[in-house]
Amino acid sequence: AEKVLGYDLLSLCLEGPRDALDRTQHCQPAAPVGSVSPQVVERCVAAAGYSVGEFAALVFAGALGFAEALYAVKVRAEAMQKASEAVPSGMLSVVGRREANYKFACLEARKHCESLGIENPVCTVSNYLFPDSRVIAGHLQALEFLQENARKYYFKRTKMLPVSGAFHTRLMEPAVEPLAEVLKSIEIQKPLLCVYSNVDGKKYMHSKHIQKLLVKQVVSPVLWEQTMHSVYERKQGTEFPYTYEVGPGNQLGAILKQCNLKAWKQYKHVDALEDEEAADT
Repeated sequence: AEKVLGYDLLSLCLEGPRDALDRTQHCQPAAPVGSVSPQVVERCVAAAGYSVGEFAALVFAGALGFAEALYAVKVRAEAMQKASEAVPSGMLSVVGRREANYKFACLEARKHCESLGIENPVCTVSNYLFPDSRVIAGHLQALEFLQENARKYYFKRTKMLPVSGAFHTRLMEPAVEPLAEVLKSIEIQKPLLCVYSNVDGKKYMHSKHIQKLLVKQVVSPVLWEQTMHSVYERKQGTEFPYTYEVGPGNQLGAILKQCNLKAWKQYKHVDALEDEEAADT
């Protein structure tokens, strides 16, 4: 990773500084590097990765080489960082009541931005997490409007995410071309096991499909809730597979619990650092 990126990623992850690690151009490469498990699970039936984690899932499935995937993530991260700096934008995590209408709330937030003189404002659902939970992304003024009017839209909780821009919206369009170019130069294989795409929640079919959807993912909402339904759909009485979340944090496990409690009962979090500490002792 250090050779591909040109800086000491391990040191940055372990020692910081935190504000440098939080920058899009650094945290995006860190996520898949910390999520690629060295042990190949031969009986694994499917893989999926959240946002930039999709690159780790594709490396795990043999579709992308580690170094090539990391270089593509480097280009993606730098381009998204640049796009973020062009417009004051961000992401707002929302937990809503059953009555919440996210599309209507976003429409009114865009109208508010237009009243402030912002042309072509962006405010849209960028991540579908679990029932009654979304991430809304767009211009900062739109997100501030939603926070101030949370009760009107039946939002129980709102929280700004510590990211620098409105990822998975059209504000990331400047990052599309650089990523498309680098993916054209990389050899992509058909995955050895099913990998599900964030763009439509369905399985990748072939290498061209992967190339196309990885680019589209930058400006498309992450359909994670829908992906969870696709991955765990099975006939009544069929056992659920073991599910492993690899890498830092267990947020995807928490989401799985909300989407499918039966599947979550077979869930385990694997922390790469814990494994290394166990090996050392």
